[in-house]
Amino acid sequence: MGARGEASIYLDGPWSHRSVSANGTRFHIAESGDGPLVLLLHGFPEFWWTWRRQLTTLSEAGFRAVAVDLRGYGGSDKPPRGYDLVTAASDASGLVRSLGEANAVVVGHDWGGMIAWTMAAYFPKVVRRLGIVSAAHPVRLRAAVLADPFGQGRSSKYALGFQMPMLPERQLLRDHAERVGELLESWSGPGWPDPATERTYRTAMSLPSVAHSALEYHRWLLRSRLRPDGMRYARTMKTPVQAPTLQIHGALDTCVRPRAARGSGTYVDAPYRWRLIDGAGHFPHEEVPDRFDLELRSWLLDPEPER
Repeated sequence: MGARGEASIYLDGPWSHRSVSANGTRFHIAESGDGPLVLLLHGFPEFWWTWRRQLTTLSEAGFRAVAVDLRGYGGSDKPPRGYDLVTAASDASGLVRSLGEANAVVVGHDWGGMIAWTMAAYFPKVVRRLGIVSAAHPVRLRAAVLADPFGQGRSSKYALGFQMPMLPERQLLRDHAERVGELLESWSGPGWPDPATERTYRTAMSLPSVAHSALEYHRWLLRSRLRPDGMRYARTMKTPVQAPTLQIHGALDTCVRPRAARGSGTYVDAPYRWRLIDGAGHFPHEEVPDRFDLELRSWLLDPEPER
């Protein structure tokens, strides 16, 4: 990775950077603080830096916050395979163990949220608590797309364009990844992102192999639906979540609509808390970080979160 690539990933702040091996893959992490582990999983089209605010606030609240670049993103390995949710959940579960812990609070945004839901079903002993941001439960999302074709179905239409080979990568990267900025702006509430934030995400997506890896997650989700692996996944994901769960969603989210996400509580057989944040879109942890952090911290510090 050249100097420009290094600068776009290993951004300075009150955290440290290192690599950790898990599930046969090398992952880049940024970490801060000491205490119970909170593993932070980013979404599309971002990377670990989306959690820069929470790395600070969680460490100040007495937690060990670790933000990881998912397989295929940022400073992590970019192998040709493994962009299904089960492998991604295996990656994250392995990271918890590689970080020296038996379990962790897992907080995921967007695709990171889908991975977090998957961890709770496939590796329940690893998930002490579950934080979901701007992500419907995978079974609920599938149902919402079919039941509401002019709502969530239309909102998910962008993923259909990612199914073609090679062309979507070129479109995503054209004009220094201008499409990344368009997606960020269209999914968020008014006034976000600022030019510097947009530039950071566009630069990170422009690193070699990142765009292809990012789109492979979307391709697996749609293409596997009628394959044996996808049908096994759907059956397993009906297993009720046994970890206390917080679900935070922006009221203005046009990527995953609030009414699609809210039904996810059906799949949680544990204390469950739903919080809708007015004025925020798909990125509430970045758009309105003060309100987001208040909800997350109060839930983490509550020894008995309510149903």
